Amino acid sequence: MKVHLYRKDIDLSFIEVHPGEWVVLKPNLIKESKETDPDEWECVVTSPGIIELVCADVCRKLAGSGKVTICDAPQTDSSFAAIAERLDLHGIARRCSEEFGIEVEVLDLRNEEWVGEGGIIVERRKQAGDPNGTIAFDLGRDSLFHGHPGEGRYYGADYDAGVVNSHHRGDTQEYLICATPILADVFINLPKMKTHKKTGVTLNLKNLVGINADKNWLPHHSEGSPADGGDQFPAMERRARLEQRAVSFARRLALGLPWLGPRIAKLLRRAGTGVFGGTDEVVRSGNWYGNDTTWRMALDLNRCLLHGNPDGSLGRATPKRYYCLIDGLVGMEGSGPMQGDPIQSNVVVGGTDPAAVDAVASRVMGFDWRKLAIVREAFELEKLPVTTTRPEEIEVVSDVEEWNGPLSELESQDFLHFEPHFGWKGHVEYEG
Repeated sequence: MKVHLYRKDIDLSFIEVHPGEWVVLKPNLIKESKETDPDEWECVVTSPGIIELVCADVCRKLAGSGKVTICDAPQTDSSFAAIAERLDLHGIARRCSEEFGIEVEVLDLRNEEWVGEGGIIVERRKQAGDPNGTIAFDLGRDSLFHGHPGEGRYYGADYDAGVVNSHHRGDTQEYLICATPILADVFINLPKMKTHKKTGVTLNLKNLVGINADKNWLPHHSEGSPADGGDQFPAMERRARLEQRAVSFARRLALGLPWLGPRIAKLLRRAGTGVFGGTDEVVRSGNWYGNDTTWRMALDLNRCLLHGNPDGSLGRATPKRYYCLIDGLVGMEGSGPMQGDPIQSNVVVGGTDPAAVDAVASRVMGFDWRKLAIVREAFELEKLPVTTTRPEEIEVVSDVEEWNGPLSELESQDFLHFEPHFGWKGHVEYEG
């Protein structure tokens, strides 16, 4: 399995598209900028240059017949209008459409957009969502959550944990997926090369959170500590127990009092930060190497895309045609995926196998893919697999001479040195 690693000349010849096909481009459009620095965005979202490069290449290959959709479901408290303006997404669509005579559309796949203040949701706005609708998939006993000890204590993306736990219990393991990526003939993943507080890295496999239609169906962490089957905190010490109760009270307020509750919760959160410490210095909410929840959710989403049918059944005759290109021109290190620091990594990693490409990209970042459950476990799935490649079969093809060869022989290569999220330090670095 060839994985393409470029430093200068990006070759997209591995992407095969035929006239008449519908092609989806899925960049990482998580948010319009860092919350702590509104002017810093290049390390947060996929580069508009990469999006336009791939879009133009696809339109050229469609040869006058077909369709391209650029889409994502960003973080719910993000402004899609601000993201689209900053990256000139509609300009990219217009230029490619005019030059190649291909319909190119830009879609916000979300059903809701939230307005947040101080980490608390104060307003919820209904969105049109995916014009092609949604598809519910139930992985049942094949889900990576079946039999998981965190069952009943999952926390999703919203204050009402009852929603996520109702979709992940026993033999019911459900995900609500936007129909557009499932219906399209070709899916091209365009993630950003970043560290991640819950999975260590966010590359191809993690980027599929953006095809989900309701993020509160997605388990992000399990309340408690490893001692009782959870991963919210490394240990449930007295301080952690007090914080857990305080957070639970604030969530109930925000849910129970439509206008006043969120504002009281905002004040409580600010006071709580002073008492319990900020998220940039204290491990909480599963933001550490012991998170045993988020990687399962991300791999399940990949299985829905690769093997899901439009009627909600699983087991396509042939897996979804899939290509990926990781944008590492300006990466993010440290407190990713939102508050980290930019790193001029100046690499692009591509291929046809998301797990193989993520393994190479992780190593390029200076990490050991074997220490990243989201990558390591992708190679272990037998039912509804994410990859059929074995790690020893990965061959790196690069425009940097010394970067060519089997990944196993390049393990000692001195690539880049991304700083991990502080909750992952000492547990993800490549040690030789």
